[in-house]
Amino acid sequence: QVQLVDSGGGLVQPGGSLTLSCVASGSIFSFVLMGWFRQVPGNERESVAQITSSGVTVYADYVKGRFSISRNIAKSTVYLQMNSLNPEDTAVYYCRGVTSGGVYWGQGTQVTVSP
Repeated sequence: QVQLVDSGGGLVQPGGSLTLSCVASGSIFSFVLMGWFRQVPGNERESVAQITSSGVTVYADYVKGRFSISRNIAKSTVYLQMNSLNPEDTAVYYCRGVTSGGVYWGQGTQVTVSP
């Protein structure tokens, strides 16, 4: 059974940085697409950054130049490096993985940007 475990969230001041991690239970080669979404109460979950199995990355406009998605295949881990954080980035961040067999989500990790 595929499992994704998110971690790395926390409280950070505006302008600060955080790195989120998503560890998969199996090889991330099995995922055709992996990435990060975020959600605030009352809003739909929105895509932040995605990475394909071939390493192509796609970012939401509001994080371009500030966030970076990467992966360590040996560690079955996908990362989201977040820089220049602002209060509007406050949300629960979820890792998502897509395989030929389905879509899988991590449990989410809270990111709070506040003075």
